[in-house]
Amino acid sequence: MKIAVIGKGGREQALVETLAASPCQPEIYSFPGSDAICRTATRIEADGFDGLMQWMVDNKVDLCVAGEESYLVKEDGLANRCAALGIPCWGPRKESAQLEASKEFAKDFLLRHHIPTGMATAVASYDEAIAAINGQYPTVLKFDGLAAGKGVAVCMDAAAAEEFLNEVFIQKRFGEGRLLVEEFLTGPEISIFGAICDDKYLILCPARDYKRLMDGDEGPNTGGMGAVASRQLASPELIKTIEETIVAPTVAGLQQDGLPYRGFLYFGLMLTPNGPKVIEYNCRFGDPECEAVMPLLKGDLATFCLNGAKGVFTPELISFDEGWSVCCILASKGYPASSHSGDVISGLDACGARVFHCGTKQTEAGWVTAGGRVLAIVAQGATLDEARTRAHAEAAKVDFDGSQRRSDIAYKNM
Repeated sequence: MKIAVIGKGGREQALVETLAASPCQPEIYSFPGSDAICRTATRIEADGFDGLMQWMVDNKVDLCVAGEESYLVKEDGLANRCAALGIPCWGPRKESAQLEASKEFAKDFLLRHHIPTGMATAVASYDEAIAAINGQYPTVLKFDGLAAGKGVAVCMDAAAAEEFLNEVFIQKRFGEGRLLVEEFLTGPEISIFGAICDDKYLILCPARDYKRLMDGDEGPNTGGMGAVASRQLASPELIKTIEETIVAPTVAGLQQDGLPYRGFLYFGLMLTPNGPKVIEYNCRFGDPECEAVMPLLKGDLATFCLNGAKGVFTPELISFDEGWSVCCILASKGYPASSHSGDVISGLDACGARVFHCGTKQTEAGWVTAGGRVLAIVAQGATLDEARTRAHAEAAKVDFDGSQRRSDIAYKNM
């Protein structure tokens, strides 16, 4: 089996290594890939999106796995192009991926199908946003399009709201787009992952990520500074409620709206006093949650995804360890406002945990930083305390100039 994994970060490395470990022993290829990914996978030498598609045809790829969200919605969509060429793709078509690409589309979908979520107002300008907020704080502001996990601001006061609105409408940090002014919800968050195959689904191992840069959930929002994953993170009763009120209605809604879906679907949830509510959808695996979840997966992920991409649902092929997995992110100097490249990374040889490279490059001097989030250090344990103690101890062995790391991952909000 030949599999092409599309993406270049720590999430894609975790997927590549898990797919490669499948009993069917697939050949793994990657585009655009990274120096770290290409220790396991073969880099696809292609020029752009069209070149990638032609390469997959010429090399008779059996399965395309979407890692990075941008490819699902670019041009006419990765899955759409694959379908036209007869290549099975584990990832939704462009029209379905609007659940992630447009916050407004997702909110309309949620409300139309009576799936619990916060109320929201869509606005197109700074002044409209101020009017919609109407002096009610805290409030949540969400840029409508893709923003690499940085397009959401929880604003506790007018100053914070005005700063974010300036970024969106004046500086246009995320490009052109509308904004949602959304109800502020309270409660712990949890990430639920589904593997969706048309009208069937499997709920995977739940996780919890940490978006804020600094300990205590302080500082600016990021793409994610760490995660904890375990089947024990949510009780069977909670999972049943989530399935009945959110997952099943979402899958039914996709069918009802004629939105074909084969691939991973992320449900970002707030466990409010009135029950679980959807904060957002992602039409792929979360990052850094993927780095925490994949080491717990057992079975034949490659065949599971190939069958699913062909419309054959085989949940019996995969299962999850009952223990815990903790991921600590090391970010570069200046992140998330900026990133820093070229700083030499030390301590990797001494690290006894799994290491996924989010933004690195291999040079004559060794591994160096090459992005905002640099490394994901991931450790497992039979208990939460064992996993988090080991993850933090091993992460502390790795360093580079300006390194940023939270010390409370899997301690806070547990």
